[in-house]
Amino acid sequence: MSDPSVPAAAPSDRTAGGDRRLSASMVRLRARVPFFGTLALYARFVADPSMPTAATDGRDVFYNPEFFASLPAEHLDAVIVHEVLHAALGHVHRRGERDAMRWNQAADVVVNGLIADAGMELPEGALRDSALEHFSVEEVYTLIERAPTERDPVDRDLLDARPESAPSPDAAPSRPGDRARDDARHWAPAVERAATVARTRRAGTLPAGLERAFALTDRPRLDWRAVLWRFVTRTPTDFAAFDRRHLHRGLYLETLESVGLTLVVAIDTSGSIAEDDLAAFANELDAMLRAYPATNAHLVYADAEAYGPFPIGPGDPLPPPIGGGGTDFRPFFSLCDSEGLVDENTVAVYLTDGFGAFPDEPPDVPVLWVVSPGGLDDDQFPFGTVARMGS
Repeated sequence: MSDPSVPAAAPSDRTAGGDRRLSASMVRLRARVPFFGTLALYARFVADPSMPTAATDGRDVFYNPEFFASLPAEHLDAVIVHEVLHAALGHVHRRGERDAMRWNQAADVVVNGLIADAGMELPEGALRDSALEHFSVEEVYTLIERAPTERDPVDRDLLDARPESAPSPDAAPSRPGDRARDDARHWAPAVERAATVARTRRAGTLPAGLERAFALTDRPRLDWRAVLWRFVTRTPTDFAAFDRRHLHRGLYLETLESVGLTLVVAIDTSGSIAEDDLAAFANELDAMLRAYPATNAHLVYADAEAYGPFPIGPGDPLPPPIGGGGTDFRPFFSLCDSEGLVDENTVAVYLTDGFGAFPDEPPDVPVLWVVSPGGLDDDQFPFGTVARMGS
């Protein structure tokens, strides 16, 4: 029986060669691993004999029918899930300016770890690293870069653009920034639906790796990296690529200015924050900057006052902490306004225990609270998104 809430997979693309094995794999996945099976229904599978194996551009999965035909059923299932996870986790668009091959290697480590954790059998030679696969792809990339080891060559399956040999898509191609946001909007409901189906069929639980990778945990331990990526993909706003001066005339003229993300990061330095917490906050900030090195970042220290902003970049030494008094979140948001740090491309990140005075009205900027262990309960934050640091 079909599920009316799930979009039908595109039969014309997926059956170009009458590939019944692909359809059989989808049925197996929905029965055996409901999360992966439901998620795969949101991908469009495009037969392309010019592809060596399989790959994705962030939305569609392109595959060589002969390659699919050569795989045992369990390995075919794993390959399909591998490409769908790359797409749903945004691995194509999250790369930015990083080295493409090393990024693909890091992304393979992450998705293969998720597949193995789900009890599926990976093809022989699939890239695994049990010491790294529980990290985010940004962290794995950095760790590989710092400590390179002898590894098998990576089959690059993250495509910068749709293959020229593939059939034309239904819609006109969009610019890279728009494509990233469009793909994120496509996969967000797919992930939520897949989680709902999986929890219903698996007594309300999902493997911890999936919860972490997709930031699905309802209460503590949201991975701030996954949450921050969601902010990145929905900023700039829908009209950010157009010259706003002409919107009232109904003209959507592209602006010549490049659009970048600005991170304004506050570190709570109030008296309630222990030295260990401050060190942990500094480590989180360093990870954040390394994960998103192309952003324009500013650091603010804050207790009952706000100190800064200090421009900061990946690997930069932090200025000595300032503070030690009570906790008031309002001065930070006031400073953001007074210093002109907030526009449609800004995300505010506040590293804190959450115990302090909040503004009466939500600020005009997306806010991500990164909360230390034992901090304020999620439902006590009047606005913003709450992610938890590991205890």
